[in-house]
Amino acid sequence: MEDARIWQFEESLWTGDPAHYAQAIDDEALMVVPAPPYVLKGRDAADAMADTPRWDSVDFAERQVMRPQEGLIVIAYKATARRGEQDGYEAHCTSTYRRLAHEEWRVVQHQQTPPLTAS
Repeated sequence: MEDARIWQFEESLWTGDPAHYAQAIDDEALMVVPAPPYVLKGRDAADAMADTPRWDSVDFAERQVMRPQEGLIVIAYKATARRGEQDGYEAHCTSTYRRLAHEEWRVVQHQQTPPLTAS
């Protein structure tokens, strides 16, 4: 998958409808998000996101793409997402995709870390 398509796919995970999200998440996925229950796996991740309002838009900065082996893509980036008049949500994120078949990719890992502050 070329870089432009990777970023379009990742954006669709933030802004797409729950059905699209459920289709894009692998049954063996692991996710870490900044809200309870924090660690999600497989269908639990897709189900949890179905109940979460989708973002209207998202911008990616500090984009990185690695391809450690054929059929495996790892990305990292800083996301700024917006919903209505809500201030932007920011997080540093990673996602890992695996290829199941030609042009068929699924998310097997995703994590979000909002900006950390010293206490």
